Amino acid sequence: MFEIVFLGTSASAPSVHRGLSSLMVQHEEFRFLVDCGEGTQRQILRAGVGFKRLNQILLTHGHLDHILGLGGLVSTFLRWEVMDEIEIYGTQHTLDRVYDLIFGVVLRGYYGKPPVVLHEIEPGTFFETEGFTITAFPVDHRGSHSLGYRFEERSRRPFLPEKAEALNIPPGPWRRDLVNGKTVTLPDGRSIHPDQVLGESRKGTSLVVVGDTGRPDKLVDYVRDADALVIESTYTQAEADLAQRFDHITAAQASNLAKDAGVGQLYLTHLSRRYRERDVLDEAQEIFPAVNVARDFDHYKIMREND
Repeated sequence: MFEIVFLGTSASAPSVHRGLSSLMVQHEEFRFLVDCGEGTQRQILRAGVGFKRLNQILLTHGHLDHILGLGGLVSTFLRWEVMDEIEIYGTQHTLDRVYDLIFGVVLRGYYGKPPVVLHEIEPGTFFETEGFTITAFPVDHRGSHSLGYRFEERSRRPFLPEKAEALNIPPGPWRRDLVNGKTVTLPDGRSIHPDQVLGESRKGTSLVVVGDTGRPDKLVDYVRDADALVIESTYTQAEADLAQRFDHITAAQASNLAKDAGVGQLYLTHLSRRYRERDVLDEAQEIFPAVNVARDFDHYKIMREND
């Protein structure tokens, strides 16, 4: 299961009710910030998620409404000494702008080992744990060398407690080792193989996060069969010409992408102040019913059906 907390859902400039682009993704003890628009640190405080372990930041691209919050966030982390190191991931194009902001302004005159580490990444899997992976993929948006991110749990074989009970396997380390794929020897001398208590392999939960884009047609394979897709919806079809001009997409285009890719749930963000939320939702639901228009501080749990 993944959890997402929307911290900022406005496009280009903040509004009274919406901050600039940022969201948090959590999987067990791991937490990631995706983009960091102006004011993100205040949004983190208002959301009540805290700064603890929030030291890995994934950037979709280097446009200012997605990175300006890094200056204040890093400055606060330094003053409060809440973490030893902040890791920021993105393309070289993105990191060049981040470098100017962080090292040219925030850390100017700073002595000692820099607390910020910039990781240049390219499309492909760049983060792995025993439980999940994060894969970056290319996204088209005004020559910004953008990336989208797919968070995906590894396939797993569920533990079947009824089979364990039938075999009189006592609670404790034996069951834990069987879940981890190890053959165990019980206190009574019997040897139990994992196949005796584990079910068929199940695909893990997947979450895809896309920032700004003007070419949803190029994303179908990258978001295919995701349990949830987070993507921009800056315009409605009434102003599709403006969407094309500024390399953004409409609510209808986002919904068509979700439909064509077999996505489970769609979350729309990066909303223009010119539209009512209801108008965006109505346009999207005509094509793809399983859609939410995200608001700041919305909190969702992403899991596969029947989990």
